[in-house]
Amino acid sequence: MASLLIIGGSGFFGKSILDAYSRGLLNSWEIDSIRILSRNATRLKLEFPSLIDKSIELINGDISTCHELPVADYVIHAAASTDAANYLARPEVEKKNIQAGTYNYCNLAKKFHRNSRILYCSSGAVYGQQPANLEYLVEEFDGGDVDEMSPVKRDYASAKRDAEKAITILGTEGASVSIARCFSFVGGYLPRDRHFAIGNFIEDGLMGRPTYVMSKTPVYRSYMHADDLVNWLMVICENANSYCPVYNVGSDFALTITDLAELVAKRFNVEVYKPELVQECVDRYIPSIVKAKQQLGLNHSIDLTQAIEKTIETILTKRLHT
Repeated sequence: MASLLIIGGSGFFGKSILDAYSRGLLNSWEIDSIRILSRNATRLKLEFPSLIDKSIELINGDISTCHELPVADYVIHAAASTDAANYLARPEVEKKNIQAGTYNYCNLAKKFHRNSRILYCSSGAVYGQQPANLEYLVEEFDGGDVDEMSPVKRDYASAKRDAEKAITILGTEGASVSIARCFSFVGGYLPRDRHFAIGNFIEDGLMGRPTYVMSKTPVYRSYMHADDLVNWLMVICENANSYCPVYNVGSDFALTITDLAELVAKRFNVEVYKPELVQECVDRYIPSIVKAKQQLGLNHSIDLTQAIEKTIETILTKRLHT
């Protein structure tokens, strides 16, 4: 049997992993215990009691300042705020939080996780602004300029680049490490009141109100369901080694935000209001997932339409248990 430590486990990734665990989706790795380290870990038991059983330990702690860590066979480091409002209000603070949380972890890992397989959850933001004429971002792409990104993404992307360097160095010192560059996702634990378009559209539908698309330029995104996300993270973690392999995690099925809004609105039979498009620039954020497919045999088991349905089902089920 095996143990899993999730650092920053009270967010979307952590809750999605716990949900998958509760349904037996981690059985392939023989996971029989999970520890969650987060600043507000114990809130999970109050807010999502159905996700917590006796095999799960909740540890309140800040990875940027703690002095010890539980030993674990698998470690997933997913500690970072993804709330756009935080990066607008206090960009330097959030940037330093990501850096400190990674640097302190790397120091602790040398003592507590010498025999662990470690996955660092990075972001596709590290590529910088995706050129409009580039269909997919491959792991080797290094031509994006972070300074061209929006203020919301700029400091986040810069911090994630620094964090990746630290994790790579940890690998050269003998640790088994890997990096997942994560893109866009959908699932029952995705916030529906923040900057995540698909979460907002689903909330509009659940409330029976019309959806408003705000962007006047073409915006292309793609979405992976949380169950596929968890599977990919575990496989990439399992394949960690001292060379620190890096893989994109997400979907390569691109569609515009307007098309996405219409797809979700059709499911709920609500109206979509959209502005006239101005074709001055195109905002793309689409990964190539060829490397993960070819090297690790990974694939998607859930398409976008199914992902939306499963997300709605999870939300409605949660409401019955709260």
